[in-house]
Amino acid sequence: MSEDKTAEIVLALEIDNPALADRLTALLGNNPGLRLAAPGEQAAAAIVARDPRIMPEDIALTQRELDVLALMAEGASNKMIARQLGISVHTVKFHVGSLLDKLDATGRTDAVAHAARRGVIEL
Repeated sequence: MSEDKTAEIVLALEIDNPALADRLTALLGNNPGLRLAAPGEQAAAAIVARDPRIMPEDIALTQRELDVLALMAEGASNKMIARQLGISVHTVKFHVGSLLDKLDATGRTDAVAHAARRGVIEL
């Protein structure tokens, strides 16, 4: 059984920071046996670095929902969130319900966990 010594490893870079992407392209682009994937090309491996401030495309939360979510992550009650944000408890309940729907969560804790896993918030 012979081994093909000309086989390349195709590596995809998915990096939000253009300077970092350029630097890694320069560092990795000239390594023998390694080739950077063209856009849309299937790769054997990927280096992914996302800006945590950029929300995943499939989740469209408003700034107010993000504010409510951040306070939920701190363990604040609806009443505490309402006081902190200067809105009514009814409005907080509306935002919490909207968050549960958008994050496909079964409760407040689940919503925070989903948001953290998907990179919407950092814990």
